[in-house]
Order: sequence, then C-alpha cells, then structure tokens
Amino acid sequence: MTLIQFEYIVALDNYRHYVTAAEKCFVTQPTLTMQVKKLEDELGVQIFDRSKKPLSPTRTGSFVIAKARQILREVNQMKEFVYLEKESLKGEYNLGIIPTLAPYLLPLFLGDFSRSNPEIKINITEMQTEEVIRHLHEGSLDIGMVVTPLEEGEMREIPMFYEPLLMYLSENHELYHTQHITPGMLNSKDVILLGEGHCFRNQALNLCQQRGENNTFQFDYKSGSIEGLKKLVQKGIGYTLVPELSVVDEMDSEFTKRFIHPQPVREVSLVVHKSFPKEKLLVEFQKHILNNIPKEFRQNENFVRVKWR
Repeated sequence: MTLIQFEYIVALDNYRHYVTAAEKCFVTQPTLTMQVKKLEDELGVQIFDRSKKPLSPTRTGSFVIAKARQILREVNQMKEFVYLEKESLKGEYNLGIIPTLAPYLLPLFLGDFSRSNPEIKINITEMQTEEVIRHLHEGSLDIGMVVTPLEEGEMREIPMFYEPLLMYLSENHELYHTQHITPGMLNSKDVILLGEGHCFRNQALNLCQQRGENNTFQFDYKSGSIEGLKKLVQKGIGYTLVPELSVVDEMDSEFTKRFIHPQPVREVSLVVHKSFPKEKLLVEFQKHILNNIPKEFRQNENFVRVKWR
C-alpha cells in the first residue's frame, strides 16, 4: 500500500465519482481505478460498493478510508514540521573545528554571524579531524569545520574555500633567496611539523612527499600549535609550512614565501551528517565566512588541492 493509493481512496470518498476524483488527483480515471483495485486486493477487502449510485464505501471501507485520512494528515504534519525545522535558525548547535583553523578563521566571521543571528547559540570545540568525524557519527556534534575530502559515506561535505599553503623559513635556510619555490624543492630533513593526528601534518608531508631523511634536529617537538612552529623558525631552526590565514597579518614579513602557480591549497569545508536538516544554517555559515575571507580563496583555478588522507 502507498500514500498515493490512500490519496486516491480519500478523493473517491470525497467526490463519489471516478472521473471527478481522477481529475482532482491529476491522473487518468483508469490509473485511479487500477490503484484502488490494487489496494483492495492487497487488503483483501472491498473498499467501495460499486453497485450503488452514487458510489459509496462499504462498512469496512469506511474504516480504511478513515485510517487513510489520519495517515495522510500525520504525513502532512510531519512534512510541515520538517520544513519548519529546516527553515528555522533558532536553537543551540555544537560545532567542532580543527586547531589549525580555529584561531585564524573564527575571529574573522564569528562576530558578524552572532550579531546577524542572535537566536543561535554555537558551542565550539577545537578537536582533530578524526574526533570531528567520530562525534558527527555519534550525533554529539552538529557541524564540523575541517579540511576535506574526507570520503566518509555518511557525511556531506560543503566546500567553502581553498586556502593556500605557504613556506615559512628564515634567512639562513637554503631556499630563502630562491625566487620561484615549488613543492618539488622541499625535503623532510629540516621541516618542523605538527604532532601526529593533525591533518595539516599529513598535508605538509604530502606536499614535500617526505623527500630526504627524517629530520636531523637534536630534539623531538610534538607541537599542536602553528604559532609554536613559527617561533622556532624565526630563531633559525628549520622551516615549516603554514596555511595563509595563520600569516595573513605578516604576508610581507621576511619569513613568508609563496609557492609559484599552481599554488598548493587545502580545501576547507563544512561537514555534517547526511541526516542534518538545517540547510539554512549551513547557508548562513557559508555566507558569513565567505564575506570575511580573502576573495582569492574562493577560486581554485590556479590551485592544486593537497590531500591529507
């Protein structure tokens, strides 16, 4: 049995005439007649007494029609509820964001977003990407802001922008005076990286393709902070790779160098479970984020996306 069949028997009860009921349902009379007969066969009862003029339901048919009306009414109520849920922005939501993004992206858009949406409360937690994915699966997070692609079957990825990856090095590094730096010039023996578990660590290793030996430093620094890595480089220790938002205020500094085109980038996305209903909320996030980041981040014609998985 189907909702369409329920709609047909309700229409037939309303109009007591096959042709009129079919017209009101925007189908042909044979189609409506066939579907009503199929429902009767499935239920094993006669819903309408066709010998009477006008057509009228049988005693059992009256019960079936009443139940069909109730089901259709509840389906319409559910549709209305879902629509209101999708359109309403009021509420409290949990957002997980990776540490290499949070301190640089949140200050750019969060104030504008909050002022424009005073009925929304966002609980924000910094966590590594694998944690974000796990909490989205469990339902304890509503939205993630991470680097994609994730290639998680139950997750929906909404790419927002493409953030260039830059080289951060001091004047005593061998590439400091090189005018046109390409990823192929990088090696892993003197790169300073974030600790295990950070997706940006994997991107950095993928970018330099782990050329050379393991780093030759006389220390093992498991950092969770890009700022910590930058401080070491400023003191002449190795080099590191940074996302552009982390150096947006020091683009003219002696430490920051761009790669030549096509630039390596990381794809930054909103990620939600496929069952997440608040489409309008995602649109609001996108709008405020894109309004507050460099315009060139929105285009990727001259970029090469660096994966982390």
